[in-house]
Amino acid sequence: MNTTDSEDLKKRMVSYLFSDHSVHQLRSIASSPDSHLHFPLYVDFAELMDYDPRIAHLIFSQSNTYLQLFDDAALLAHRIVLGEMAADEKNKVVEKKFIHVRINVGGSPLECPETFPSIGRVRVQHRGILLTVKGIVIRSGAIKMHEGERKYMCHKCKNSFTVHPEVEARNFISLPSMCPIQKSKPCGGSKFQYVENTIVCHDYQEIKVQESTQVLGVGAIPRSILVILKDDLVDVVKAGDDVIVTGLLTAKWSPELKDVRCDLDPVLIANNVRRINELKSEIDISDVMVMKFKQFWNQFKDAPLKGGRNAILRGICPQIFGLFTVKLAVALTLIGGVQHVDASGTRVRGESHLLLVGDPGTGKSQFLKFAAKLSNRSVITTGLGSTSAGLTVTAVKDGGEWMLEAGALVLADGGLCCIDEFDSMREHDRATIHEAMEQQTISVAKAGLVTTLSTKTTVFGATNPKGHYDPDQPLSVNTTLSGPLLSRFDIVLVLLDTKNPEWDAVVSSHILSEAEPDRTSNDEDLANIWPLSTLKRYVHYLKEKFRPVLTREAEAVISSYYQLQRRSATDNAARTTVRMLESLIRLAQAHARLMFRNEVTRLDAITAILCIESSMTTSAIVDCIGNALHSNFTDNPDQEYAKQERLILEKLGCKDNFSDMNIMED
Repeated sequence: MNTTDSEDLKKRMVSYLFSDHSVHQLRSIASSPDSHLHFPLYVDFAELMDYDPRIAHLIFSQSNTYLQLFDDAALLAHRIVLGEMAADEKNKVVEKKFIHVRINVGGSPLECPETFPSIGRVRVQHRGILLTVKGIVIRSGAIKMHEGERKYMCHKCKNSFTVHPEVEARNFISLPSMCPIQKSKPCGGSKFQYVENTIVCHDYQEIKVQESTQVLGVGAIPRSILVILKDDLVDVVKAGDDVIVTGLLTAKWSPELKDVRCDLDPVLIANNVRRINELKSEIDISDVMVMKFKQFWNQFKDAPLKGGRNAILRGICPQIFGLFTVKLAVALTLIGGVQHVDASGTRVRGESHLLLVGDPGTGKSQFLKFAAKLSNRSVITTGLGSTSAGLTVTAVKDGGEWMLEAGALVLADGGLCCIDEFDSMREHDRATIHEAMEQQTISVAKAGLVTTLSTKTTVFGATNPKGHYDPDQPLSVNTTLSGPLLSRFDIVLVLLDTKNPEWDAVVSSHILSEAEPDRTSNDEDLANIWPLSTLKRYVHYLKEKFRPVLTREAEAVISSYYQLQRRSATDNAARTTVRMLESLIRLAQAHARLMFRNEVTRLDAITAILCIESSMTTSAIVDCIGNALHSNFTDNPDQEYAKQERLILEKLGCKDNFSDMNIMED
């Protein structure tokens, strides 16, 4: 590229920056008081393609050269804006030294598979072009100082030139063999002297990005790539974040080790990093979908349980017949309650935890897999293959320094962590998740690294009982799980295979009808069964929009039930702690959300009690619950609920109180 051509391109880049919304960004950069900071200037690639396809193509195909030219054009545009703003005496403006153009590829042709491959499909052919990859940050290194450039002067012609470090050579600066100054007659000098105070340093950080396990095929191992962040991009992401990284693919030599072959490792030098934690898995909920939800609840205003709630619950794991209690528990766990922060900053978690204890063949793993599909972000692991470091965080040594690598609970931050075969975990490995489940943080002190990581995760466990389940023994004896761990689960459901002939006949006919090939379901008819995609959007919408508040009636029911349990719980003391009261509030809020309401009514409080009762195998106050495995969808749930409500209020002894409360309100 000759000088005339580059100057012409630079002028066109400057005119583009003045033609669109970049003027606003340039003015805000100019008004910033610090001249030594590095400032980003965001450019949409789709808009650049519309304005000048040639510049867009050059930036895509020869990124290394033309992105640097674009940075120079941004500085030139900055000086023009600076001159305009300085003319007005009110503006205090300072000239900035470092402005970096950050390319946003969203909505442009660069989102096609050729330029947006999965990390495992990155090849040599992608080298040199503007590449975009998506994944989850599993490791973030320390922020270091990195030498970006320095100047040398030729002894012969006395001209100075700039030298940049090479990434391929692990940032080593190599001097040219001859003077690189372009003149009509080269001077041919080979001796150079460093010019004092010309070193330009940059902030530098290395992160490791791994492709998401949800987009992988069966048997595929998730691949990872090293990403280099510089200047304003450092420290914008942390371990566990979902990111989209746009940058330039290059390679660097692996460290020199004795008797180990030296290889070139692929490295992505980032131009732009976008966190997509807020977007999660790009769930888009249109206004039409929201209207459909509202119409659905208006339609079943008179029978909210039969037509409304139970239609939604039928969409949860539809391949499994019945198990109404388990499906309700899964829905309430995924929706969760509202996080409460008091004046002192103490946080009470909003996420619920669920443990399924059951005989083999009762569908525990099926529910785990379905819940993972329903959640925007999920990690599935098994107890036998999980260590404490794999669940929480690992300290790894890389290039002579220690780094932290995120485990399953950290990667599932803001989502769901499913742990199958919970009983197979070693005792000290299980103890590591106590803090993660209640305080929702993981405190680490490994290899000189002392930190706290966020784990706002819903834990969904499945376990087999130890031998034959004995209903007369407490839960901690049957499951070999400790009391402190059991008290952290909001719902513990016991699924016992009691070999009921009537139930077996119904289930076998359901499984056989599922196997028939001509069964088709209408996805548009929400009154019958909800498809997975609609269910996923509904759960996401509920968590975003609804913050239910407890009414006086609901508070009175929950309080009475908690006090009664505290008085009667002798066998199951591990479960009846203050955590149980918090669990009741969370489950009642989750049920209010499920019913599309911002108010927790008596109905929600009673349903929360019924869920807790199902997990109270030894100290249940309501005898009509029965085995959770044989709980089916009743023909008239509204009438069934009225009967259960009357029974529970009589047991709690607060039926008269409610009649008094209603008279006062009237």
